[in-house]
Amino acid sequence: MLKLQFKDSRQAPVWLADERITIGQDHRNSLVLPDFGVSLFHAEICRDDGHYYLSDCASEAGTLINGERISSRYQIRADDLLQVGAVELQFIDPMKPQAKLDNSKKWFLQVLQGENQGNKYPLSGSMTFGRSVKCELCFNDPELSRRHCEFFLKDGVLEVKDLGSANGLQVNRQKVTTATLLAGDQMQMGGVTLLVIGPKVDEVQQAALEDATLFMPMVALPKVNKVAAASQPLASASVASGQATQGAVANHKLLYGVLIVLVVAVAAWVLMRL
Repeated sequence: MLKLQFKDSRQAPVWLADERITIGQDHRNSLVLPDFGVSLFHAEICRDDGHYYLSDCASEAGTLINGERISSRYQIRADDLLQVGAVELQFIDPMKPQAKLDNSKKWFLQVLQGENQGNKYPLSGSMTFGRSVKCELCFNDPELSRRHCEFFLKDGVLEVKDLGSANGLQVNRQKVTTATLLAGDQMQMGGVTLLVIGPKVDEVQQAALEDATLFMPMVALPKVNKVAAASQPLASASVASGQATQGAVANHKLLYGVLIVLVVAVAAWVLMRL
């Protein structure tokens, strides 16, 4: 037996135990989704001879499986991803070994202000944001354009682009048309404020960052030039040695002068005696 699990873990999984399960906003459905973009009677799941089949009930936004809109009866398989409006669900087979989901590498948008405040929405590939029910992120805010902006996530880089909206897009209170987003950035579109939640930092990387932070003040300290410091005593010794040499030369010159005077005086005395 399959079960239907919410990607944002908003509620407990739904076991597909009944022969027919309907999905929509109306309270008479088996699975009620009050989210904007979901039709009153949006889709239904039927079980036939041990297999599960999904059909769209002529909904306005359509029913998507693995990112593609279905146009006819679709046979459900384990791990298929179902999208109804902005709600994402996954079909899980409890008997099949499941790979552990690594949320540490995922990007999310969390609503800080506006409709659906507190909700988190996982990002993948290209996703549009606006009032239109055809947007993957659909918000019923009168200040939003039908297609307000678009998010692009590729190779771990998240970007956002304004789609010519009437009221514009702000990232960290700066109006932009395109921007590369980082974890912690805040975006404001109309009356909706979103927080960017990025992949978790690996513990080893975090430790390295903390070590780098601890040693950063040391970088600002002036470095002692050991070569220059060591050469200063040598330079002083050289100057002192030069000064001593100059003094010795001066003393020798004086001595030579005295000897010459003595020799001349002796010669003059000898000549006078002759």
